[in-house]
Amino acid sequence: MPENLTYKILRDHLVAGDLVPGTDITVRPDQILLEDATGTMAGMQFEELDIDSIQVPLAVMYVDHNVLQIDDKNMQDHRYLRTFCERYGLRYSPAGHGISHYIHLERFVRPGELLLGADSHTSTAGAAGMFATGAGGLEVAVAMGGYGFEFPCPRVIGVELTGQLRHAVEPKDVVLEILRRYGVRGGRGAVFEFYGDSVVDLTMSGRATIANMIIETGATTAIFPSDTQTREWLIQQQRENDFRPLTADPNAPYDESIRIDLSDLVPLVAAPHSPGNVLPVAELPDTPISQVCVGSSVNSSYDDLATVAAALHTQTVHPRVQMTVTPGSRQVLRTIVESGVYQDLMQAGARMLEPVCGPCVGIGQAPLQGAASLRTFNRNFPGRSGTAEDQVYLCSPSTAAASALTGRITDPSTRPAIERRPAAAPHTEIHDALITIPLPVEARASVVVERGTNLVSPALPEPVSDSFHSRVLIAVGDDISTGDMAPDGAIAMSVWSNIALCAQFMFNRLDPGFHDRAKNWHGGIIVGGDNYGQGSSREHAALIPMHLGVRLVAAKSYARIHRRNLIAVGIAPLILPAGAPPSTVGEEWTVTGLRDALVGGASEVVVDVSGRSAPLALQLDFTPGERDILAAGGLLAHIRQGGRVPV
Repeated sequence: MPENLTYKILRDHLVAGDLVPGTDITVRPDQILLEDATGTMAGMQFEELDIDSIQVPLAVMYVDHNVLQIDDKNMQDHRYLRTFCERYGLRYSPAGHGISHYIHLERFVRPGELLLGADSHTSTAGAAGMFATGAGGLEVAVAMGGYGFEFPCPRVIGVELTGQLRHAVEPKDVVLEILRRYGVRGGRGAVFEFYGDSVVDLTMSGRATIANMIIETGATTAIFPSDTQTREWLIQQQRENDFRPLTADPNAPYDESIRIDLSDLVPLVAAPHSPGNVLPVAELPDTPISQVCVGSSVNSSYDDLATVAAALHTQTVHPRVQMTVTPGSRQVLRTIVESGVYQDLMQAGARMLEPVCGPCVGIGQAPLQGAASLRTFNRNFPGRSGTAEDQVYLCSPSTAAASALTGRITDPSTRPAIERRPAAAPHTEIHDALITIPLPVEARASVVVERGTNLVSPALPEPVSDSFHSRVLIAVGDDISTGDMAPDGAIAMSVWSNIALCAQFMFNRLDPGFHDRAKNWHGGIIVGGDNYGQGSSREHAALIPMHLGVRLVAAKSYARIHRRNLIAVGIAPLILPAGAPPSTVGEEWTVTGLRDALVGGASEVVVDVSGRSAPLALQLDFTPGERDILAAGGLLAHIRQGGRVPV
């Protein structure tokens, strides 16, 4: 039978289960990606497994988020992560060397392999014919320890690309078009697999843009074939031996198929406050801007920065606009310097930032309250920029450049055609000089892992209670992001290695009294809307409520990674029935038979709610593997009880 590319790669790595959408499968990763913001928790939880060394062929730790170092907390994290890597056999990329997703694309992607990362945008590597997906830090730590990665088998959406991109229309507009069609929920449980006559016209950096931002649909990942573009990229990176051609079989089946005629696309923008709020730039009302930011984990390649530089060449950024540019890696930084792109950008008035995540996660360059900020980033959730009353728009590099010149959001197709500077040859040796090599096995045991006072291991969860009485701590709406639970920004992220301190920031934007109420009430219940927990993979958004004594979460629906993170720490994410009355803070819930329902395979559990005459029937939508984890008291307890064995 013909097979799509997604299932070909999954089948090559399958150790348990069948490739049936929605059922449990376990796969064996080839590569692990970690970064500092989520890496400290993942590292401390890996140490709980009591394993002498990583059990995967490659694991890389990138320091790219918390690098501002406003006090010594960031450096404490970095010392821990470096010594952790030395002790357990990981490679380590230091602060300022570059953003994890872009360096991984340059140095480590291999077509046909499976990459698991403690970062939602790990999907970027799907540009090179890999199955690459994000997960919470605990699930990544467990996989790194040799236990494989268990998750519900995804369905596959085939995306046929035809036609040619027109003047000033870019790959960012392709993924924005998909977001226009699917919103931030329509891709849940799916892989977007690209094929068609026009795929070969997309460069590796263009594919990376699409694969990175596809996550904003709620998808598991995106994947492109490994073809001539892949081979050319690997040749440039002096890694031609890593190339292998990979594509879907002719007439491969897909669970859903869509077609995008690139010739029909126009410049698009995602307006505040969602990546799914997409409309053509030409249809926006006149929108003055105060800021333009180019580059992050997406749109930070040489092609992207050279496009902006060509549009700005011999001109100056509008005087009312502050513009920043962030290259994806030191390799990109050196290439734009040697090609003249850096000078063009600097001469135009752009501020050149070091290759780190920076403003993408609200660390620096926070915009004015209420003033439009135009960014080539992947998320514009409320407050993510570091400003509570922000107005962030997402766009392509061409739209960013045209708008920087005019001082208002501008359709770049109305501007003259540009010619980019040719790229100098990339200096691949910069990675070899700065990314560490794992120590020999015999030398690792003597390494002392340095854990400063800022690093505190998370507590182990209690087993799920069968029956309990508790109060509603907060009731929130639709599309609440993990950034609302564990906020971005230099101050909040500096304590991500200490859950007790991190907990002080949970839901601050929505309800500043949440933390103290949870402490005073000794825990409680969280009630959410649709797509609860969208966005980042940060498991802090699950560890914090566990720390605060949250007994369960009830929402209309959940984002994929956050739902799994709740299960991993022993919190049951239950489903509110359609038409359930809204809940209020302080409402009392009496839950009966939850553990029995989990163990017995029941589909619902009944809750008596104060002030309501009829009970509330919460739905239990779990796979058998998820029920086992919850019944054991979380993923670590499940492993210790023999519920999962090394693969």
